Amino acid sequence: MNKNESKLGIMIVGLGGAVASTAIAGIELLKNNKIGTEGLPLADLPENLIGGIVDYKNLIFTGWDMNGDDLAAAATIHNVLTLPQFSAVSEEMQAAKPLAAVVNSAFCHNIEGKNVFAAANHYAAVEKLREDIRRFKHEQGVERVVIINLASTESFVDKDSETFATLENFEKSLGENSAEISPAMIYAYAAIGEGIPYGNFTPSVAADIPALVEYAEKTGAPIAGKDGKTGQTFIKTVVAPGLKARALKVDGWFSTNILGNRDGFALQHPDSLKSKITTKGSVLDDILGYTVEDHIVDIRYYRPRGDNKEAWDNIDIIGFMGQPMQLKINFLCKDSILAAPLVIEIARLLDYAQKCGEKGVQSQLSTFFKLPQVADEQNETPEHAIHKQQQMLLDWLETHAENSSPADGGAAELAAAASE
Repeated sequence: MNKNESKLGIMIVGLGGAVASTAIAGIELLKNNKIGTEGLPLADLPENLIGGIVDYKNLIFTGWDMNGDDLAAAATIHNVLTLPQFSAVSEEMQAAKPLAAVVNSAFCHNIEGKNVFAAANHYAAVEKLREDIRRFKHEQGVERVVIINLASTESFVDKDSETFATLENFEKSLGENSAEISPAMIYAYAAIGEGIPYGNFTPSVAADIPALVEYAEKTGAPIAGKDGKTGQTFIKTVVAPGLKARALKVDGWFSTNILGNRDGFALQHPDSLKSKITTKGSVLDDILGYTVEDHIVDIRYYRPRGDNKEAWDNIDIIGFMGQPMQLKINFLCKDSILAAPLVIEIARLLDYAQKCGEKGVQSQLSTFFKLPQVADEQNETPEHAIHKQQQMLLDWLETHAENSSPADGGAAELAAAASE
């Protein structure tokens, strides 16, 4: 089989959400040649760099959601697709229904649903998810699967807890049904236990705890996260390096967001909002190299906007001779239209990393995340500047392209070499 003909299964936590349904509709439209590849970051890269990566048209989706409606119904509610786009894929979307989700109301606020698996304990929830993964692989005839977390933002979790410090502690706490362990962690643990790549596109704490980093190294599962960098933070990581390059001091940066989708509704709860702001907050100081005292991030749920998000930034800067200036940016964006292609690319790259024999934290995927996961969080600072992140990814792709075999694109050879 040609390297681009193999299928990749993508299992999504939060399958019925706006981002997931948009990603799936987009791939179905692409399969039917109804759209182009605009917005897909890898699509225009040279073939020698991406030849070993699974083709967009060979992606198969399923996943979990507490709302059991099929994806056609979900897409109607989210209202991201145009009418012609929806009409073109409505049959495929109607056939897609979410699996029952693992839910804990202590972590997930403002979002309710009846499509829930009532697990007796944490280990029962893990085993149920692992059975779902194996069944999907068997029924669809796919050997490779990637899991991406797109669920609503969970409550803030203190990663420094001893529960998360080691795999031994974490598994002991699983057995004790610890209240500290969230659904996001249970999904991540199940994926990693199956040796499956896992990406966290949400601000929720999941595979970024030391215990699960340790587990990923043990099972050979590539992991990446967290919190997809789509709108305002993306613009921030483009603009801030330019201001630094011109020695323009940032005296203050006020950022506000309004959005009316399901994610925004979940963020009305202060515990979930704290998780989100935590992933957005460190970006600026890390890029500039100093603390911006008046860096304010404000996120508001505003129902009328739906999935059309508005991000507004006021930047106060100081230039030569102490003269003050201002920069104002108003980004009227479509949240899921920005996010969905990143989810697709993260899944393809995590799969490629595993085919190349890599495991554990994949920091070369930093370009896709607000708070990129790094291998050693104690001694390594994440890179936030978008141009540097992009170069990290290109360097990684070039390295594997150079090591690849012309006969098979290198994936099979590299994986075989890694296992010896």
